Amino acid sequence: MSAASAATLTQADHDWKPKTNPWLIAFVVSLAAFMEVLDTSIANVALPHIAGNLGASQDQSTWVLTSYLVSNAIVLPISGWLVSLFGRKNFFMTCIVIFTISSLLCGIAPSLGILLVARVIQGGGGGGLQPMAQAILADTFPPRLRGLAFSLYGVTAIFAPSIGPTLGGWITDNYSWRWIFLMNLPVGIMAIFLVYTLVEDPPYLTRARLLGKRVKLDYVGFSLLALGVGALQILLDKGQEDDWFGSRFIVTLMVIAGVCLFSLVIWELYQKSPIVDVRLFGNFNFATSSMMMFVVGGMSFATTVLVPQFLQANLGYTAESAGMVLSAAGFVLLGALPFIGMLAGRFQGRYLIATGWLLLTCSMWISTQRIDLLISFSSATWLRIAQYAPLGLVFIPTTAAAYYGIPKDKSNAVAGLVNFMRNIGASVGTSAVTTVLARRNQFHQERLGSNLTSDNLVFRSTVNGIAKQLQHGGMSGHDAMGGAYGRIYQSLQSQASTLSYIDTFWLLTIAAGTMFCMTFVLKGNDPRGGEKVVAH
Repeated sequence: MSAASAATLTQADHDWKPKTNPWLIAFVVSLAAFMEVLDTSIANVALPHIAGNLGASQDQSTWVLTSYLVSNAIVLPISGWLVSLFGRKNFFMTCIVIFTISSLLCGIAPSLGILLVARVIQGGGGGGLQPMAQAILADTFPPRLRGLAFSLYGVTAIFAPSIGPTLGGWITDNYSWRWIFLMNLPVGIMAIFLVYTLVEDPPYLTRARLLGKRVKLDYVGFSLLALGVGALQILLDKGQEDDWFGSRFIVTLMVIAGVCLFSLVIWELYQKSPIVDVRLFGNFNFATSSMMMFVVGGMSFATTVLVPQFLQANLGYTAESAGMVLSAAGFVLLGALPFIGMLAGRFQGRYLIATGWLLLTCSMWISTQRIDLLISFSSATWLRIAQYAPLGLVFIPTTAAAYYGIPKDKSNAVAGLVNFMRNIGASVGTSAVTTVLARRNQFHQERLGSNLTSDNLVFRSTVNGIAKQLQHGGMSGHDAMGGAYGRIYQSLQSQASTLSYIDTFWLLTIAAGTMFCMTFVLKGNDPRGGEKVVAH
């Protein structure tokens, strides 16, 4: 019997239920995924400490993040193929073991080189945890309960990144940066035991592996994927730092990424067992959902970068105070996720998604009106809640919508590609907002500075007024005049920076509004109905 016929679903496959309470399974797999997602953001604030402790420069220490993201991004889209090779439970457990052991190696690394190698291994192991957790939930719960189940998974995907910087800063300040990795050990060991005890593969997966032909490694596809995704991730992470097209290194990476990824799509279309099932994008609903998850990842991480950066750079907040603003929104979303999951079981997903994008569009627009140098802590906190809480309304039903009309035996490939799109979106979003901030800041400095000329009576009056105040404080006339110019320039920088943040939030407003319009092309679903058996 061929692999295709072995994977054909029967009504018995459709009616299969796990022996263990599905909510217990949901908790276990989400716990493992939470551990991995947390590590994508928790190390950010520890980079200066890592650099100082290991004798590396600040630029060198950023490879601690980049190396993890590259290996993570390579494994995500091929996780479905790896399941066909090893089985889902075995693959999931292997990923937890690799992630846990590599976390130990990261925590005890004596040099930056060893830490980077350990982070590459950690990223590879972690790459399979998110999509497998999502795929297990999709098979464990019937369609009417998937929204509620995915709300638990949403804790890992959108709550973990919001508390990661705060938790990482607290651990680093009070203990050591090494504990941000070592704390994964007890969680990983517990997750391995629980997954081994409670999780099982559904019959269609087991039958496909037993009766199907052995999957051959697609060396060409894997090479194209590794080169293309690796180059893409590095150029997104280092592009602004190296001035994009002004850097030969970045331009070379762009060419490599473009050629390899385009060739990968063409190559995989003609493979019987593709390492990345690009044919799934032929399903319009899946393609649209993937695009939305790309923007969800971009907006989630972009605002997570923008808000604390603005508060620290322009308002003098400490890292802990800025982290409290982020964490407050995370906890509000945490409380809202179960409620959103229940709504997903009662209303069509596209209605919830449209509501979420509409709220996000409004919140990003409000941000353009409320961001200024006089914003209070409470106002910043409520603004952050408005920016972040609606993500749950988009994330949960969009995750479920990606499975509409897709054969059940493709759930592993769907999960891998959806999570890949969200992670790449996070990288693109972060890179885009940092670039826009830098460029618009330069623009606004030039525009505001053009008004500060010697023939501007208001400018001259302001300089003289500040200089007189400084002279009354004991400065000489020459020093007071220099101090007056310095204060005005500092004020100009703060205003230009604030305007650049406003411009960036306008960009996010447009992105959210575009996604709101796209919502109406999604297929409707029957939230209370069953799921048809799809055979092929």
